[in-house]
Amino acid sequence: MVSPGNPLKPAAGMGTPAERLASARRIADGRRIIATDIESRLGTRYTRDTMRELKRRFPRVRFVWLMGADNLIQLPRWGRWLEVMHAMPMLVVPRPGATRRALAGQAAKCHQKYRLPARAGLCLPSMKAPAWILLPVRENPASATELRRRILEGTRP
Repeated sequence: MVSPGNPLKPAAGMGTPAERLASARRIADGRRIIATDIESRLGTRYTRDTMRELKRRFPRVRFVWLMGADNLIQLPRWGRWLEVMHAMPMLVVPRPGATRRALAGQAAKCHQKYRLPARAGLCLPSMKAPAWILLPVRENPASATELRRRILEGTRP
């Protein structure tokens, strides 16, 4: 889901929503990963509002929120962050320099008892939030900005 803009990030260096959507569509496989600008079309700006609207519009879908460990660190700075944690199960992707800090941070500590082992990953869509898993994969240093730069240069991400 390509956000129209993160209120916590500077706009400088950020591509336009159309550029970011086009970039995401080149990376997504269109089957398991679908790039969308639905947040812009929903008119939502904050994650909790987006989650609420997605669940309202698609009541039979079992959503899992995917976020980087860097966002888990700053989650307590988000508006109504506890509602975000309790809205959908989450899959947290390791990020260089952020994973350990995320696990030691406020959001992870407050919700430690809801953390599931990685082997429960296939069950995550059927779990009741605030269930969450840290994906046990190698930390990927590529940022969305870096991926867009590589695509523009013609080098494969």
